[in-house]
Order: sequence, then C-alpha cells, then structure tokens
Amino acid sequence: MAQAQVAAELSEQPTRRYVFELALPAVAEQFLNTLVGLADVYLLGNLTLAAAAQLGYGRVEAVAGAGLANQMVWLVTVLFMATGIGSTAMIARAKGAGDEAQMQKVLRQSVILAVIVGLIAMVVMVAMGRPFLYILHTAPDVVPRSMEYLLVVSTTIIPTSLLLVGIACLRGVGDTRTPLYVMLGTNVVNILLTWLLVSGNMGLPALGVVGAAIGTAIARGGGGLLILWLLLRGRSGLKLTNPFQVDTAILRRLTNIGAPSAGEMFVFHAALLVFVGFINSLGTVAYAAHTAIINIESISFLPGFGYAFAASTLVGIGLGAQSPAKAEAYSHEAMRQGMVMMTLIGLTMIFFPEALLSLFVDDPAVIATGADSLRAAGMIQPVLAVGFILNGALRGAGDTKWPLISRLITAWGIRLPLAWLLVVELGMGLNGIWLTMCIDFTVQALLAMWRFASGRWKTIEV
Repeated sequence: MAQAQVAAELSEQPTRRYVFELALPAVAEQFLNTLVGLADVYLLGNLTLAAAAQLGYGRVEAVAGAGLANQMVWLVTVLFMATGIGSTAMIARAKGAGDEAQMQKVLRQSVILAVIVGLIAMVVMVAMGRPFLYILHTAPDVVPRSMEYLLVVSTTIIPTSLLLVGIACLRGVGDTRTPLYVMLGTNVVNILLTWLLVSGNMGLPALGVVGAAIGTAIARGGGGLLILWLLLRGRSGLKLTNPFQVDTAILRRLTNIGAPSAGEMFVFHAALLVFVGFINSLGTVAYAAHTAIINIESISFLPGFGYAFAASTLVGIGLGAQSPAKAEAYSHEAMRQGMVMMTLIGLTMIFFPEALLSLFVDDPAVIATGADSLRAAGMIQPVLAVGFILNGALRGAGDTKWPLISRLITAWGIRLPLAWLLVVELGMGLNGIWLTMCIDFTVQALLAMWRFASGRWKTIEV
C-alpha cells in the first residue's frame, strides 16, 4: 500500500470512532494482563487449611512470597515492554509510509531482540533473585517461597518476552484485537491451572506458590508461543520470515528507541523503592491503606494505558504517512476520550472511597486512614490521563528521551524531596504521601503537554 493511499485512508477515517475502536481492545487487554497477577494473589490468599498444613506455610507467607517475587517479574516485564516501544514506533511508521517490506524487517529484528532480552532476563532472575529479595528486606520465612516462584516463572521468560514484544508489533499495524484475544486465552489458562494446583483441586497435588507459578509460566509462555505462531502464519499484514536473519542497523535503531523507555521505568522504580521507605515509616495501618489505594488505582490506570498505546500507534502511522496534523488530531482525541473514562472512575473514588477500600481490606482503621487519600487519587485522574496519553504519543513518534527526562525531574527532583518535607518534617502521614504523588503526576502532565505542544516530535527520525 503506497504512502499516498495510507494518507488518503487516514483523512477519510472518522477520528473519534477510529481512536475508540483502536483503544478499547487495548484497555481490555491491559485489564486482562493485570488480572493474571490479581488471580494469583486471590487464589493464594484463599489457600485451604488442608493445603497449608501439607505445604508447611499459610496464606500470608504464600501471598507475600508470590507478591515480592512479582516485584522482580514486573521489572523484567517492564524491560520487555520498553523493547516493544521501539517495535510499535518503527512498524507504525513503516505502515504509514506504505512500506510493507520494512514492516517485515522490523518484525524480524523485534523477535530476535525479544529472544536476546528474554535470555538476559532469565539469567538475571535466577542469579539475582535472592539478592533482590534481601534488598527488599524480605522476611527469612518468605524468601524460599519467593525463590520457588521466580525459578518456575523464569523457565518461560523468553516466550513471555515474545508475547509482549509480539503484541507491540501487532499494535504497530493497528491490530489491538488479536492481543486482546491472546490475553483472554492466557487468563483462562492461568486461572484454571492456578485453581487446580494451588490448593490441589480435582485430585491434583496442592503445590501452593509453586502451583501459582506453574499456572503463570504456562499461561504466559503459551501466549508467547501462540503470538509467534500467528506471526509465522501472517497476521494483520505482518508475517515473520527468515527469523534468524540479523540486521544490525535495525536492531540498533530498535534499541535506541527502547533504551530510554527502559531507563525511564527503572528510574521510576528505583525512586519508588526509596519512596516505599517513607510509607513504611508510617506503620502497618497506613501501609495497608496505601496498598489498597494502589490496587484501586491500578484499575483506574487501565484506560490511560490503553489510550496511550492507541496514541503511539496512530502517531507513528500518521507521521509515516507524512500527515503530522492527523497524528496530532488523533492524539488530542485519544486524550479527550481517556480523560472522560478516567474522570468517571475518579468520581467513583471521590464519592465512594470507603466502599472501594473495603473491597480490598475490610478493616475500619485502614479504611478511615485511606479515605481522604483515595479521594485525592480520584481528583488527579484527569491529569493522569493527560500525562499517560501524551507521553504515549511522544513514544509513538520515537521521542522516548523526553519521558525519561521528565521522569528524572519528577521522581527524584520532586517526589522524594517533597515526601521528606511533608511526611518527615510536617508529619502529614499518608495524606502527605498522596499529596506528593498528586503534585508529581501534575508536573509530569504539564511537562508532557509542553513537549507535545512544541511539535518537536513531528521531526524525529526512527
């Protein structure tokens, strides 16, 4: 398909509907991706007494072990997602230019890079898992559970890398439905296997944390193999051929785009480890309230993530078709739709904080401590939408260095110093923590707005 034809099709597409149809499956996919971890926590949190007696540990150790192991799994997942950002940007740009040969070349190198990054991640998880847990001050009786989980999950970490990078490639051509279907299948397999193996249902042995890890490993690994099979057959204009043919120039370009995103995410998580220290200093009740709020917010984030992915794809296609005005229009429409969705969720958080908190922790002291902070989190939802979606648009244009710079400014220059002032010096408790986070998110959104309005992203080569 020639560039002129792509540009003509873009001009004919009704912007609002096109953005909505692309973003909605991405929102649902993100929900399903989150659900994999939530299912593990729920089923381990309901470990039967008979299974606990057989395993030699209870629900608390099981949930803590899998939860802490998943901190490292999440860091690895972030690396795969960062790898995929370059794939989305380059494939979208090639699609917009009508260059199908370039699309296939980028796909091929994306798969090769996914295998390389997955192999590195597997070695790091096995070698650095125990030191990582000690850095998090993991209780001695929880460390064996966490290591069991990590070692099992690491066996399918390469297919998991293929899953996330393959999904990013499909997003690059505007296919958000296939990733949704794959993640739906992944969740069905994970929930079924975890239910069977954690407490030993249907006559199977009770494996506890190992059972949850097996369910997650098989589900995500199987999802990765399914994505690979679909790409080998050909899907949505992408077809993987000559999978072992290395093109160092494209690999370098993919890395140059993805590396700043990986840096951005690691900068944030490094700051988060320090930030958690301020929260821990407030005591168990405040920490439990904060954890419940984070769980609620993880759901409220999903529209922002989905629309950010849509904006990335649409900006890349628009720039590839030499239609920067259309790319800008798509971004603004994605931002408006995402703001509406996240504002509605935010209103629920503002008016019903106690009811929402009780879903996660039914303790009067925790609910009373967290109610005002959850209201603040609800008020900031529209601002979060702006930051998420405009940064997604910038990444789709290949402008991945700016989100890294803004994250350095806000996480280390604002969040941590302000947390020290409000929590340690002024004694504002959990409300000080969330006021800090609201200010951080607001500055991030303002920086994203400024960068996007500057128009510099329109001239970046990928």
